[in-house]
Amino acid sequence: MDIRHFKTFKSIVEEGNFSNAAAKLGYTQSTVTSQIQQLEQELSIKLFEKLGRNMVLTPLGKELIPHANELLSIVRKIESLGTCSDNITGDLKIAVAESLMSYKLQNVLKLFKEKAPNVKLSIISMNCYAIKNILLNGEVDLGLMYDVGHKNDNLTSVTLSDFNLSLICSPAFEQENLDFCKPNQKINTSLIINEVESIYRKILEGYFFDNNIFLNNTIELWSIEAIKKCVASNLGISFLPRFTVEEELKNGKLKEIEVGCSDEKITAIYAYHKNKWISPAMSLFIQLVRDDFNIG
Repeated sequence: MDIRHFKTFKSIVEEGNFSNAAAKLGYTQSTVTSQIQQLEQELSIKLFEKLGRNMVLTPLGKELIPHANELLSIVRKIESLGTCSDNITGDLKIAVAESLMSYKLQNVLKLFKEKAPNVKLSIISMNCYAIKNILLNGEVDLGLMYDVGHKNDNLTSVTLSDFNLSLICSPAFEQENLDFCKPNQKINTSLIINEVESIYRKILEGYFFDNNIFLNNTIELWSIEAIKKCVASNLGISFLPRFTVEEELKNGKLKEIEVGCSDEKITAIYAYHKNKWISPAMSLFIQLVRDDFNIG
């Protein structure tokens, strides 16, 4: 029997359906269905039955739940034998999107250093498209980034969280007569933003293009902190993950502007090559990330 099949079964029970379990595990729905079918064949029982449009647990499926939980608990204990803090050694190479690195991973990095002091941790910060490429090439062990679409079957990816985006300006910015939700206009200001391949830059520029909105020019910077300081100095506006500007919005150093793409979200994920051996160091880091994002 494949332990992964029991993990999939447990996820379906916890998430309520096959599609949510697939999203949680980073699988396609057909993979989840196939794993459950294999488990049913191995156990010679029917775990789910279709009632209307829904797949529901059979009585035997319900009976399996406590046994699956007990089995997976024992597996976790066995897996932890090789992950005692003092025993973890080796190298771990991670690529991270800058905003996640600066604002979401500090606690994870602190705990990892405490739990695995003998691991040589290497971290590089780059845009999400580049992270995806070096994961496929095997240049790093793990990537923490935003989902940029174009699913690749050679990568295993797991969703961490969705994040809101915010169009920001200086409190001194004269916005009374400006409406960023109105199409067909030229606005006398600059866009201060990251490199061209930034996923949230693509969202805003796509919205401006579709609505025929033009700004004076674009100031391209590679540091979110530098972008925020330039915006606070009223050199232009920017479009960033809201969690990166929450402190400045609270203390009044920045203001939020309504824009037609404000309801867009970006999805943070972690990913690794499907053939990658998950070392004890990598396993620990992933678990700390999952704990920090409250992923079961």
